[in-house]
Amino acid sequence: MVIRTSVFALVAAVIGATVFSAPASAQPTSCADLGGTVNADTKTCHIETETATYKIDVTYPLDYPDEQAVTDYVKQDRDDFVHFVTTMRPRDWPYEHALFPHSYRSGTADSGTASVVFEIYGDSGAHPVTGFDSLNYDLGTHTPITFDTLFKPGADPVAALDPIVQREMEKRWQGYQDPAPRNTLGNRVYQNFALTDDAVIFYISQGMWLAEVAGPQRVSVPRSELASILA
Repeated sequence: MVIRTSVFALVAAVIGATVFSAPASAQPTSCADLGGTVNADTKTCHIETETATYKIDVTYPLDYPDEQAVTDYVKQDRDDFVHFVTTMRPRDWPYEHALFPHSYRSGTADSGTASVVFEIYGDSGAHPVTGFDSLNYDLGTHTPITFDTLFKPGADPVAALDPIVQREMEKRWQGYQDPAPRNTLGNRVYQNFALTDDAVIFYISQGMWLAEVAGPQRVSVPRSELASILA
């Protein structure tokens, strides 16, 4: 499951959820099918499209264990952006949309986890904004990891995370006149994350916690601070 917080949605301050799935017998969509080219050195696919009204620049990994989920996400994201552009007024420069992946692993190849966080850049509103979407996968059970399954049943992860992340936000908000804002969106703030051996890294889209002027946020929370509630 991926919680879509694409930047063209952030312009309208709307955050939705989309579940991507495919039949077990379906063949994964290839890089060529999406109009991309393979970089064998980085094990990524690069897709670049430019028209008179928009530019799309997408890179995604080819070694994520659930490759169909990645390609489904990339295709849907691209289709959503192209549709979004059709609803906007023409302007003197193209609307822009870009995806760049950050990949992580934890544990062993047989029982660990794999994560990919897409950094999403968009220039489709009053000013460019950056958001995130993530996919996480359990290599042992061969199932996706979501925010809900990351924690033990009955746990209250927001109550545990908010004080930790708030302390970090206070540091980053220094220099502004008002105190750092608090989390007003509950668990929606934490939907995009990556897993490493030592930490859970939360990627918070621009404007979701701090004001947009502060930019997007990346907060690494040590696993030791969440040990009592991690599944």
